[in-house]
Amino acid sequence: QRYHDRVAVNERVDAAVRAPAVEVVTLSDPGQRPAERDGWRQVTATGVYDPAHTVLVRARTFEHQVGYEVLVPLRLSDGSAVLVDRGWIPSSSAGAATRPDIPPVPGGQVSVTGRLRLPESSPGPLTQTDGLVEVRRIDPMRIGRVLPYPVLGGWLSVEVADPGLRAVAAQPDRQPIWMNVAYVIQWWLFAAMVPFGFVWLARREAGERTEPGVTVTYPSRR
Repeated sequence: QRYHDRVAVNERVDAAVRAPAVEVVTLSDPGQRPAERDGWRQVTATGVYDPAHTVLVRARTFEHQVGYEVLVPLRLSDGSAVLVDRGWIPSSSAGAATRPDIPPVPGGQVSVTGRLRLPESSPGPLTQTDGLVEVRRIDPMRIGRVLPYPVLGGWLSVEVADPGLRAVAAQPDRQPIWMNVAYVIQWWLFAAMVPFGFVWLARREAGERTEPGVTVTYPSRR
């Protein structure tokens, strides 16, 4: 069953990746988690960045280096916002207590293309330092509680990062299925060997009973 579940997850992800791009508001509403099938769909959004409410996602690793992912709300025409993961920046060389320099956002109205991501589990607490929110996990519904406008339940991870950042919208992690296939093959081989084992034991037992030079005497009945 586990094998079939993992295959189903991979098929759903593949279908989402191949689907044509749509506007993010068609798949995500404020304060609601998007449907599982829509995770990793390519989406577009048009609006104006609000850098005053930038969110830093700390302790994120990129190419074996620890840093931050930079989330900035993109204000949409209907007054709501979608959190856009603009990319990753390394931690400051001055130490963890020093915030790294964040590249400025493009001014004016922009159009962004990326992948729709679902809220991450175990969001943990939000901290606020110098006016910027810091989190460990990305959960737009939780982050939206400290923002002054409705926030879509899904977030957008860009495929092409702005200068000074590195895009983290890699292809989704698919469920490993070969391990389960190996287990299935192993059990099938074991099941196939069982009859041969019975035959071998039966022949061995029969051979021991008819071993030359051994006389078996049965008590006579009187």
